[in-house]
Amino acid sequence: PMVARPVEQAVPVYRLAPDDKVKIDVYGEAELSGQYLVGSDGRISFPLIGMVQAGGLTLAQLQDRLTQQLGGRYLKHPKVSADIVEYRPFFILGEINRAGQYPYRVGMTIDAAVATAGGFTYRANKRSVAIKHFGEPGEHKVKLTADLLVSPGDTVRVLERFF
Repeated sequence: PMVARPVEQAVPVYRLAPDDKVKIDVYGEAELSGQYLVGSDGRISFPLIGMVQAGGLTLAQLQDRLTQQLGGRYLKHPKVSADIVEYRPFFILGEINRAGQYPYRVGMTIDAAVATAGGFTYRANKRSVAIKHFGEPGEHKVKLTADLLVSPGDTVRVLERFF
């Protein structure tokens, strides 16, 4: 079945995963504030606390977790904020000029992803692509439309057309 995900559709809640880079600010605590990479095990290494599970959490949940773990033992009333600095990359392969891993940009469409990878080859099917979303077991064929969004961690396979 061909499924298109229009831009207007509600964006699913973003959950952190390996290779996401987050900026964490602890108000008034410059030595704790900084950029942290979510490791392959889904954790970040945070001063004072040590390894903190971030994978699978939303930014708000990560803020809450850090606030709880810093509060009481280390800081009186910690104020923690977290933001994404860099999303995990997306992958594009198949009938594309430069297959590979590329940095994700917010609001990235399939057209932008294809352009990033050097455009279609002459054999490319420009009507549909196969996409495997991060965390899903398999790929599914999707109708190629101008507003088709790519998500962080997606693998996009540009199919070959049949002459």
